[in-house]
Amino acid sequence: MNLILEKNKGLIGFCILFAVIVFSCADANKEGKQFHYRSINDKDTAFLNFIKLEDNRFFGQYEIRYGGVSKDSGEIRGIISGDTIKGSFYYQPYGGGVLKRYPIALLKRKNKLLLGKGVISVYMGIPSFLKGDTIDYSNPEFVFEEIKKIK
Repeated sequence: MNLILEKNKGLIGFCILFAVIVFSCADANKEGKQFHYRSINDKDTAFLNFIKLEDNRFFGQYEIRYGGVSKDSGEIRGIISGDTIKGSFYYQPYGGGVLKRYPIALLKRKNKLLLGKGVISVYMGIPSFLKGDTIDYSNPEFVFEEIKKIK
């Protein structure tokens, strides 16, 4: 009898932990506003989905599909400051390989997000845009338009 109770204690503990995690994640989504964007450039398509939290941080998913042949997808997170969104894109390249990190900068213009380009420096293994150098939004690779949530 004690052996059965010991096995059930582990299962009950696991169920409680699982419930706490599920409800915590649901509460995190309720705190922020969700955004869904898509951009098409020739044969390439990019999807950007993120949640803006109350303290102007964001987190979400970013995926780039290259002509339907391959894709890079992963997580994004960072800070929103006025009309500028800056952060990092953490992804594993198509076909596997080492997890990569790439800086990302977006500028909001007339309900669209423009993907910026800039000089990237690497300090202690962390890539970021070079401080003091401007990020160019004049000829973006992707211009994101807001869309309804994709299922």
